[in-house]
Amino acid sequence: MRIPVAPLLLCVALAAADLNVLEEIIVKVNGDIVTRTEIEKSRGALQAELTAQRNAKPEQLAMLREREKDILRDRIDQLLLIQKGKELSINVDPEITKQLAEIQKQANIADPDKFQAYVKEQTGMAFEDYKAEMRNSMLTQRVIRQEVGGRINIPRSELQAYYEQHKAEFVRQEQVFLREIFISTEGKDATGVAAADKKAKDLVARARKGEKFPELARDNSDSDTAKSFGELPPFKKEDLRADLVEAIWNAPRNFVTEPIKNDKGFLILKVEEHHQAGQARFEEVEQEIMERLYMPRFQPKIREYLTQLRQDAFLEIKEGWTDSGAAPGKGTRWTDPAQLKPETISKEQVSREAGRKRLLWAIPVPGTSRSSSSVSK
Repeated sequence: MRIPVAPLLLCVALAAADLNVLEEIIVKVNGDIVTRTEIEKSRGALQAELTAQRNAKPEQLAMLREREKDILRDRIDQLLLIQKGKELSINVDPEITKQLAEIQKQANIADPDKFQAYVKEQTGMAFEDYKAEMRNSMLTQRVIRQEVGGRINIPRSELQAYYEQHKAEFVRQEQVFLREIFISTEGKDATGVAAADKKAKDLVARARKGEKFPELARDNSDSDTAKSFGELPPFKKEDLRADLVEAIWNAPRNFVTEPIKNDKGFLILKVEEHHQAGQARFEEVEQEIMERLYMPRFQPKIREYLTQLRQDAFLEIKEGWTDSGAAPGKGTRWTDPAQLKPETISKEQVSREAGRKRLLWAIPVPGTSRSSSSVSK
């Protein structure tokens, strides 16, 4: 990518004729900007990711390198989506508060100042910057779900037609899908074991009353699977211990076991799905088919939506920089305010505007052919 020779600069005055260069602007997106530093930071992160992929396949490395040409596009995408989220008055603050509380709980740090220091240590970002990044990410995801994903409808008749045409792909081995909550008793005395037993029984009762098992697993399980909401890989019958087969193999979907004691603690299992051997019924694979048909439509629709946002935006891009997601026919020529000159109008033109007072000059509006030519009283 060619670097512009004469960049427009953000400056701060140190004295009447003394300026200190702070940053270079390369893109203007409505009321926001993209700077060279942001792009270089993203490029550096991508290069670090490439360096870390020591055992990556050639095609994976090629995909990472291909992403470099989209760095500027992705930053413009993000700004447009954040702006749209604010326009739609989407509020993600409750989700941010909840997620930060969960991270703090997982880190087992009660003191707010120590938690903020922990975040900086783990992410390399100041706490407020991390929080802002979290807000931007959640906001863009909400806009995409609401404005793109929520408008993709696939008729059930189309799902059924796909099932009939691909039946051979839905012939299965018998296997069960489970989630777990594990309450450890390692290193505990009799009182600690009794407390773990009570906690496990309370969790079973809460799950059976309707509380979400994945969230109970995330918040209470001592297993590493808590990070993935207790999700386990699918099991064939021969892969399970005999006591677990007895507990869950013939149980219905959504069944939650009593605590199962072993030498390390108490195990609670929930049956998510049980696929029988042979041809799966349409109802059993309907959601899987939906996902197969949905995603190929979802990604192009996102790009269409972002193209439309570009069409409606005030967008200027510095010469030498390329937006790989540019909207066809959209003018994004850079306008340097330093090169704008006043335009005059005659006294005769002023006099024709009876009853009004107007300035005798007009400043062109950047990116348009109109002029902001008057101030009325």
